[in-house]
Amino acid sequence: MMADLFFSPLESRASILGDRSVSVVLPTYNESGNITRLVTGVVSSIPAGWDYQILVVDDNSPDDTLGVVARQFGGDPRIVPILRTKDRGFAKSIREGIERASGDRIIVMDSDLTHDPAEIPKLLHVGEIYDFVSGSRFCAGGRMVDTVHYLLSMGYNWVLRLLIRTQVQDNLGGYFTARRSLLLGLPLDEIFFGYGDYYFRLLHFVQKSGFSIVEIPAAYLLRGNGKSKSNWLRMLFTYTTGAIRLKRRIRQLDL
Repeated sequence: MMADLFFSPLESRASILGDRSVSVVLPTYNESGNITRLVTGVVSSIPAGWDYQILVVDDNSPDDTLGVVARQFGGDPRIVPILRTKDRGFAKSIREGIERASGDRIIVMDSDLTHDPAEIPKLLHVGEIYDFVSGSRFCAGGRMVDTVHYLLSMGYNWVLRLLIRTQVQDNLGGYFTARRSLLLGLPLDEIFFGYGDYYFRLLHFVQKSGFSIVEIPAAYLLRGNGKSKSNWLRMLFTYTTGAIRLKRRIRQLDL
């Protein structure tokens, strides 16, 4: 398979967690009210026969998110708290989690409870066949409880599909699984910056590298405790600017 071209020498060593191992990356900022429920849900959703670790990658939350993790799960070595105090940011937290993970497979999910841990067995099962599996709101069977958010996201995904000519229906979902070796073989500096816009860049480079991508239906739930960090106007500007830059990059590479 073409994916084998991206294995680095470091990846030839046995994973610390074993062959059927998954590292779940949870980027956090002010999620103290949600993190216990989320970690507990992830643990209960890992299928039998899989070793796992959960990396809580926190951007120095003032609400003591990592303190909650330490108090609730401090005795479990599979729950790994990571404090980030420099060069912070959502996408950069995800990258650090991927780079510091020990599992053969990575799952990335949001920490506000919109991504349902109950989808994890399905992601891992389909990931045995496809290189990159994305939990989608917009393919048949996918849904989102917040109707307004759903409609706005669906409309903007059409804009993205026109701009960067992607065949993926949900370019901003951010709930996915892939092999760690695959992810580390991508141009990380060109992908992991900004906020949710990192995801359409990730999908582009995965597809450009010849890996197979499949979307599976997923339910996106209501946010748990705390306030959303999304600012629609700012996101509209940032994401559109990012998509235009990616389109220009695609054109440069095709010349």
